[in-house]
Amino acid sequence: LTERDIGSDAGSMHTRCKRQPDGSWLINGNKRWIGNANRDVMVVFAKDEDSKKVLGFIVHLTNNPNVKRHKIEHKMALRSVHNMQLEFTELRVEEKWRLPKVKDFSSVTNMLAHSRLYVSWVACAIGVGVYDNVVRYLDARTQFNKKLTSYQLIQEKLVRIMGNVQAALHLAAKLTELREKGEATMGKLALGKAWITLRVREAAALGREMLGGNGIILDNYAMKAFCDIEAIYTYEGTYDINSLVAGRELTGVAAFK
Repeated sequence: LTERDIGSDAGSMHTRCKRQPDGSWLINGNKRWIGNANRDVMVVFAKDEDSKKVLGFIVHLTNNPNVKRHKIEHKMALRSVHNMQLEFTELRVEEKWRLPKVKDFSSVTNMLAHSRLYVSWVACAIGVGVYDNVVRYLDARTQFNKKLTSYQLIQEKLVRIMGNVQAALHLAAKLTELREKGEATMGKLALGKAWITLRVREAAALGREMLGGNGIILDNYAMKAFCDIEAIYTYEGTYDINSLVAGRELTGVAAFK
């Protein structure tokens, strides 16, 4: 979905598709930050030049001369994911590979609703990992002849981490329950993604802080979590965009188009 020049305003994508006389489609454009696009198959969204509606296609990438792939290098976060930039030039896709239920941008918003909930759970897992790793590190380390876990300031920060993580877990669980019942609106899911990542971001910062100098070493989980939550705080809708989606539902007034 995401493009080189189009992030939050996904509906304004530049990638175009056009129906050909033989029924196939030609796709031209680019995509960026596509996770694991080094694989064989990818779902690509493009705007129909004639109807101006967003359509979806299953695209076969391997050994396709009309597709160029470039791995995004030098990432500090989510290093396990190979994010790619894709470029499509006169890419021909047969009609049978068009997703028939994707008829406009509303189909994309349904995908975003699911992904925002999924990302909320990823953030929760990072938060749990922060607490688990940090408390074990602190309990094993002695400073001034006392365990670090015995200090008041340390305990206060651990309580803040645990409070954030528990609140995030409960909110994610409630949103999942609503999703299964068909009652999770986009505003609720956007609020959850924004709030959960914000709170886990604070938890990761506290965890990294309590490890002192060792907290900046990637061998320690706290620093990995600190970097990864920065990415999760931003993708599948930035904190600001998700807040505005939730705010639109709360107030009935859209602060963006």
